[in-house]
Amino acid sequence: MSRLILVRHAEPTEHAHGRCYGSLDVGLAAAGREHAAQLAEELAAVPYDAVYASPRTRARETAGPLAAARGLSVVVADDLREIDFGAFEGRTYEEIELSEPDIFAAWMTAPTAVRFPGGESYGDLRARASRALDEIRAAHDAAVVVTHGGVIRAGVASWLELPDHAIFRLDQSYCGVTVVEWVENAPIVRVLNGSLR
Repeated sequence: MSRLILVRHAEPTEHAHGRCYGSLDVGLAAAGREHAAQLAEELAAVPYDAVYASPRTRARETAGPLAAARGLSVVVADDLREIDFGAFEGRTYEEIELSEPDIFAAWMTAPTAVRFPGGESYGDLRARASRALDEIRAAHDAAVVVTHGGVIRAGVASWLELPDHAIFRLDQSYCGVTVVEWVENAPIVRVLNGSLR
């Protein structure tokens, strides 16, 4: 049996609110730092032998206390990064709706079918995220992966063979924990966006 403990990063700084921030590198808010420390305490009794993170500051800052609690270093894996919104990065949703109404409308109605100008599509994200998560799982009995909502949704959707349009039915809160175990190579979702308390 192998296990992945997938964690969405904690709350980002106020600067990110209302903006596209997939590849935009923002850190954690004070509340996010507190929640990351609390999460390390919450997972104190849970076995894991590695901590991986997206290269984005918000993920690395969330992963830090989890790794420190076990005397581990955070392993940064580039393919765990959030979707790249390309030309939309750092812009508010209102700005995008005004300047790119057709793409914005498509994004709001069929988000997994859109390729962002100068960025990625959901298909790109799903392929690289699934590959990275499967490689981590193959290398460890139990690992924590601190990443982004899109990456976690993509991994779970791939393992459960969900259609792309269904991914937003998988809620992903800041510091939410998802646990997937493989029993005889079959993925079993034990916790989805929850708490291990």
